[in-house]
Amino acid sequence: MATRKKTVAKRKGGLTVDDVREMALALPSTEERPSYGTPGFRVSDKLFARVLDDDSIVIKVDFDHREALLDSKPDMFQVTPHYQDWPMVIVRLRTVNRRLLQALLKEAWRRCASAKVLKALEPAAAAPKRAVKKAPARRRSV
Repeated sequence: MATRKKTVAKRKGGLTVDDVREMALALPSTEERPSYGTPGFRVSDKLFARVLDDDSIVIKVDFDHREALLDSKPDMFQVTPHYQDWPMVIVRLRTVNRRLLQALLKEAWRRCASAKVLKALEPAAAAPKRAVKKAPARRRSV
């Protein structure tokens, strides 16, 4: 009997909510919890992204970055009146590419991660080395 390969259905021309979940949960200390009835992604108990529907998500960004995104790619990003006063931008999954979405999620994650979480990510080589004091040399008496 022949076995079938399991295939994951991809929407033509865009990313899926499962893609978003995979990228968000790959970030350290991220957890998924419901937010207004849809999947939300948090770090340090702060929401940095959440699914709106099958076609869009909302991601935390600062206001200047949001304006730049809206101006440069209006087919990809939008803001509804509900989000106008919040540092969030809606991302259309059909038009955004994986690389850009990963960068946006990572930036949002960094904005929300606590200092403790960020510090834990620092490589040991980046940590300042303590100066080791040597005991003074002893003179031998003859």
